[in-house]
Amino acid sequence: MLRNATTDYPILLVHGLFGFDRIGKLELFHDVKQALRSAGARVFIPHLSATHSNETRGEQLLVQIERVLQGTGASKVNLIGHSQGALAARYAGALAPQMVASVTSVSGPNHGSELADFLRKALTPGRLPEQVAGAVATLFADFLSLLSGNRHLPQNAIAALNALTTEGVGAFNDKYPQGLPKTWGGKGRELVNGVRYYSWSGTLQGNILDEGLYALNPLHGFLRAFSHYFTTEAEQNDGMVGRFSSHLGKVIRSDYPLDHLDSLSQTTGQVRKGIDPIDLYVQHAERLRNAGL
Repeated sequence: MLRNATTDYPILLVHGLFGFDRIGKLELFHDVKQALRSAGARVFIPHLSATHSNETRGEQLLVQIERVLQGTGASKVNLIGHSQGALAARYAGALAPQMVASVTSVSGPNHGSELADFLRKALTPGRLPEQVAGAVATLFADFLSLLSGNRHLPQNAIAALNALTTEGVGAFNDKYPQGLPKTWGGKGRELVNGVRYYSWSGTLQGNILDEGLYALNPLHGFLRAFSHYFTTEAEQNDGMVGRFSSHLGKVIRSDYPLDHLDSLSQTTGQVRKGIDPIDLYVQHAERLRNAGL
């Protein structure tokens, strides 16, 4: 079947925490980018700090949006942010709606992450554990930046952690509420200041013994373990973000059988319970095209 995802405006895929655009031959969004380009979309991957606050990463995104607009001659862009990338995309959409046609959150912690809350409580502010953990995480982010050729980008792991807690995202939402639901688990306004807002995400389903996929990639096992730190939504999370915390604008679906990594790409090379996560991006590009974006 011939797909047509030729959107009017270029698509920028915005990575989240510890993300990168390319390290050697490894590209974080490789499968997504290739699928979108094969369907006719113009796709770009911005370079953002692997660890930092939502506002700092959002400012970096704004600079690169301007570069894409200058290079392509387009008047706006479509932003698709995964995880913390959704918050950077929301920041750009709020501050520069004239340059942003749409903001799409994929597994974004739009109301914070209970996992981040747990880690914040475990790391006493100003004490040695926080300093050690922050230093190690920042060094790792620096290492990723060096490998990806973006050594100039600043890194701050503790700023990233604070930005992802319920309190941190709450403060962010007070300043940039565009597209947020008024009720927990509800939908937000789809069109705000000329920018369209969308979201989708997944939840952990079944158990680890039923999912032979975890043996192929232990990171999925870690996400299963992380899920136990969520209390308000029990099993309704993807290992890092609660289901209803992901809601923004028009909620396409928030209970796909996908964990936090699955929603980024087909990490195990298999289609999970009939859902191809890569195809979700192509479907969404077709949705944007049909909306004149």
